[in-house]
Amino acid sequence: MSRVTTTRRLQLPDGYHFARTVRSLLVVRYDPCGTFDDRDFWLSARTPEGPGSLHLARAGAEVTATGHGPGAEWLVDRADAIAGLRDDLGDFPARAAAHPLIARLARTFSGVRFPATGQIFHRLLRAILEQKVTGIEAHRAYRAIVKHFGEPAPGPAGLLLPPDPQAVAATPYWVFHPFGVEQRRTQALQRAAVAAARLEQCADSAEATRRLTAIAGIGPWTAAEVVRTTYGDADAVSVGDFHIPNTVAWALAGEARGTDARMLELLEPFAGHRGRVCELLAAGGISAPKFGPRMPIRSFARF
Repeated sequence: MSRVTTTRRLQLPDGYHFARTVRSLLVVRYDPCGTFDDRDFWLSARTPEGPGSLHLARAGAEVTATGHGPGAEWLVDRADAIAGLRDDLGDFPARAAAHPLIARLARTFSGVRFPATGQIFHRLLRAILEQKVTGIEAHRAYRAIVKHFGEPAPGPAGLLLPPDPQAVAATPYWVFHPFGVEQRRTQALQRAAVAAARLEQCADSAEATRRLTAIAGIGPWTAAEVVRTTYGDADAVSVGDFHIPNTVAWALAGEARGTDARMLELLEPFAGHRGRVCELLAAGGISAPKFGPRMPIRSFARF
């Protein structure tokens, strides 16, 4: 498990922002499956070739990728995608220029790219846990589940591997309840775990979205959250989100509230990069006026 591949070096484009690009791959504050700072990023994974971990180390205009474990070669081969270096902005700068706010945000965050891990189930686990609850609740449950199923990842970083889908599928519901996950999300997670092997074989974002949304308990919001970082899909919009329609309506039309339909209408001029626009708004701290109470932080483990 400790085998290390030959080091691969990646050249970085001008203005590339390493930390802002890779941090979306990890749960904030603490993720048992990875770590990052301005110059170092670690990520564990269950690859088609076996368990592995990837270390990306930035030095100036170069990133050095090093893989550990049986999955090392697979991870190093796609290290550029994981670092967001396959993300093609295409005609986005020209489209962004038509809207002053988006143009400003596009310039400010021009070095941020969409990573593409090629790993569906790990991100799907997080997305299902994030359904209809606060981030604090979801991330607490994620950490507890990773530790419960925890297997040490190859390499010196002390990481844990993402849970094995087969182990998740075989675990009874009552095991998840103390982690703060109610039956509805647990069942969706276990259905996804049963289908994990087929999901990991999807050729692209469109196929993955079709297969994901065919699973009971997984809708457009969850699928979009997954394909944005699994395939680097810059057009994936989280339809059904509590905040994003309002944010888009406020930012693009000055409307304090918006529906999913209105959000998609306003994002249409950015087709191909609609998810990128939403991410830019989030990065820029743009939000609609708040009129109601905040969503409460609960613990389903107490119910």
